Amino acid sequence: MSKKIIYTLVPLLVLLVASSLACIAGYFIFQGVAGQLSLAKIISKTTQLFLVLSIFPAMAYLKLNRSDLGFAPKAVFFKQLLLGFGLGFMTLLPVFIIQYALGINSLDQSQLWTFAWVAEKTLVSLLLALLISLIEEPLFRGILFAGLKNKLPVIAVILLSGTYYAALHFINSKTDIPLQQVQLSSGFGLLAEAFANLLNPDILSAFSALLMVGIFLGVLRTQVKESLGLCIGCHTCWVWQIKVSKSLFNTDLSSDYVYLVSSYDGVIGPLVAGWLGLALTGYFVYKKVRG
Repeated sequence: MSKKIIYTLVPLLVLLVASSLACIAGYFIFQGVAGQLSLAKIISKTTQLFLVLSIFPAMAYLKLNRSDLGFAPKAVFFKQLLLGFGLGFMTLLPVFIIQYALGINSLDQSQLWTFAWVAEKTLVSLLLALLISLIEEPLFRGILFAGLKNKLPVIAVILLSGTYYAALHFINSKTDIPLQQVQLSSGFGLLAEAFANLLNPDILSAFSALLMVGIFLGVLRTQVKESLGLCIGCHTCWVWQIKVSKSLFNTDLSSDYVYLVSSYDGVIGPLVAGWLGLALTGYFVYKKVRG
């Protein structure tokens, strides 16, 4: 087997190890909370935890430092967060404007709007978005990029990280097993079901959009040596906008243009994929003309 193929499969191996350990740990956590949380959700969150923790032994094994992962010095990093947030705002806001103009989204008239309610939703969404980005970006645009950039062409690394990033959003199971029926092996059954979900044709629309999101962030990661702060800021703003939008708007499933979004979150879909693809094309055309 070609070494390059092996390198592309290493992240999958890490994911399988992390999720398998999560199946075992999840069983005991599930018993500890007396089934108050679903086993599938416990395994999903525990897998994410193990993946984040895997960064540290991977850094030691590959002899990588924070700079190699893309972290700039503190002052520059926080400046990048703000710049990335602004970039995220500018790149996704047009999508929401188009969705509203086409009647895909409409204001939630059933909600009692107050300043306190809007402020709370905005702040909580921002904190959750930042947490998500601080978990996902060091994984996909950090350690994955750093570990593969000297092994594979940069385009391959961007596509590979984007593919794994998109796939991880759909490796899930919705089966709820009662406490009395849960066994140590139950988690592995849920794990098989979760991976099988990747073959579900219904996820194709959202998967393609998230792949483009991953490609966009991957390109952003390659334009500046220590640019992980830009990726985290941009990712945070996108997630924040989506969460706020879901709180303030409803998706009109009867709209003639509803095919432009997916059922994943009412935002991600062909419109996002096409818009970000257009943005990347414009960037590279501009870069070529300038340079």
